Amino acid sequence: MSDLTFNKYAGAILGTCFLIAIVTQGSSMLFSEEKVAKPGFKVEVQEETGGAVVADVPPDWGTVLPKADVAAGQTVFAKCQSCHSLTANGTGPNLTGVVGRHPATEPGFNYSDGMKAFGAKQPVWDYDHLYMFLHGPQAYVSGTKMTFVGLKQPQDRINLIAFLRTQGGTLPIPAPNPKAAAAAAAPATGPSTAPGVGGSTTPAGAAASAGKPTATGTTATPAAGAGGPAGNGPGAPASQTESKGNGPPTK
Repeated sequence: MSDLTFNKYAGAILGTCFLIAIVTQGSSMLFSEEKVAKPGFKVEVQEETGGAVVADVPPDWGTVLPKADVAAGQTVFAKCQSCHSLTANGTGPNLTGVVGRHPATEPGFNYSDGMKAFGAKQPVWDYDHLYMFLHGPQAYVSGTKMTFVGLKQPQDRINLIAFLRTQGGTLPIPAPNPKAAAAAAAPATGPSTAPGVGGSTTPAGAAASAGKPTATGTTATPAAGAGGPAGNGPGAPASQTESKGNGPPTK
């Protein structure tokens, strides 16, 4: 190889390296990286500390119902409206007057055997039973065809029950019970569960006697025009099938 050819190759290589250096330096000057004071998408992850877990048991209704957000409960009720209404039976029974109604007694609705068995044992849809049923219908009433997954947030259930109470409910709000309020706020002692209705399970402490909370209020027959016995809603088209949709509750 002649000296001239070698110089050509060497010059080409040096020129290429020089061009790369210029481009690299120029890019860093034009597109300089600016460090932000605080990351914009930093997600704080809270480590588990083994803290106490509050058992999901019925609250003190005399304390929570007067403060419940009825408007928020009406919003929650929108989840029920694919199967239930407040005027007539549909996929699920009419829910007017359900608070205080004898379970499985809405006229013209064809209830499941599981719900009928529940109604044979429980004389009234009181606040405690509605609260636990809405947490997980199939877990609380064995054999119900209602496949709704349930409302897991306690306040959603409280607000929904407060709203349903305004729709023909017959149970009065009981007097506040500080002992019940303290029990509801007490931490759970472990993962154990108490048996629920029909052999199901409910959170520990949910009921002192096999998932059967003490009924609150009254089952007296409402005034004329309020519906059937114990606050039943108005009659509706006959022979419907029980709720198989996605909205609580099937009574």
